[in-house]
Amino acid sequence: MPWTRNDALVAVGAAAVDLTGFALASQSGFGRVPAVGCLLMTVSALPLLARRRAPLPVLGAVLLAGLGLNLSVPTPQHFNAAVVVALFTVVRSRGPAVAVGAGLASAGVPLVGLTRWPPPAVDVAASAASAFLVACAALVVNRWQRDAEAHRRLLADRAVAAERRRIARELHDIVAHHITTMQLMAGGARANLAGDPEVVREALVELEGSGRMALREMRQLLDVLRAGDEPGPPAGDEPGPAAPGPWIDAPQPGIGDLPRIVAESCRAGLPTSFDVRGEERALPPSVGLAVFRIVQEALTNARRHAAGARTSVVLAYGATEVRVDVADDGRGAGPDAAGSATGTARERAGGPGYGLVGMRERVALHGGTLDAGPVAGGGFRVAARLPLALADGRAS
Repeated sequence: MPWTRNDALVAVGAAAVDLTGFALASQSGFGRVPAVGCLLMTVSALPLLARRRAPLPVLGAVLLAGLGLNLSVPTPQHFNAAVVVALFTVVRSRGPAVAVGAGLASAGVPLVGLTRWPPPAVDVAASAASAFLVACAALVVNRWQRDAEAHRRLLADRAVAAERRRIARELHDIVAHHITTMQLMAGGARANLAGDPEVVREALVELEGSGRMALREMRQLLDVLRAGDEPGPPAGDEPGPAAPGPWIDAPQPGIGDLPRIVAESCRAGLPTSFDVRGEERALPPSVGLAVFRIVQEALTNARRHAAGARTSVVLAYGATEVRVDVADDGRGAGPDAAGSATGTARERAGGPGYGLVGMRERVALHGGTLDAGPVAGGGFRVAARLPLALADGRAS
């Protein structure tokens, strides 16, 4: 589409302002409103439809149309709304040299063909001041936009860093849990060296498995720490490392905790179904934790943006991967329901928790993929794929 609805609204608004001013000024100054002048005034605003794609040619077309108006009918006005919009767009999208030339042309061309020549000094000063003010406004908006974009990137970077630290703390808890298990198994094997050999063998097998698992999780923890080689936020922005103690008896949540958070979601007013497909099997703790956090964050987003909507959670086991899919129909009766049906991924991700940022970080850690966005007919869907072959390969 060559132009957007916003471009059309800007063009119509500029034409309406110019026509109103032209009609009032003509009636007051000449006692009549020339029809040709109204037509040319309307035509001068039409190029604004293409102002985003070709700002400089649009400014030239607007100035030429205004010049034709000045040469055709007597007009008491010269620096009109169409010139303001066209010059504003040029200054915002072009460099200083082009902006200066555009400002001079916008100040000078509308003065050509006026009823009095040379034009009075007050008209020249007014035209120059108008062009200067428009250019200054465009520069201020550009500066504000750059600052806003830099602030947005800074917030996004901080959110990524904070999520990586959170993932690192959780993986640290998992590793510590496995090391504690290894310590207990080693102590049990030593205590039974002179007793039952079968008990010793089972303890050593458990010790070997926990060691492999701890090594794999430690490698993933190091991956997170390497990815987060950046200074943290000032003191007080983020909590410190988790205090030792609770992880010994309460490791991080995993696949087995999904029914619990689904039930909590139902109690919170979000009807949620849970379906498991494929042959269930044990997953590496970090993979189970990633699936748990993805489902937890997706359900939180659904409650926040689609209160009362029907939601489904599907966990599918494949030969070399595990997939999780969380979708809502976006037709809830809550205050945000109307917007959820047509919501965008930006709206779902724009909350203070940066939920999609955390999901993507967790999926990327395992070499998987994440798709999140609105679905046809209303609603939102989060689909993650976590390969298991990669996780197993790290243990080798």
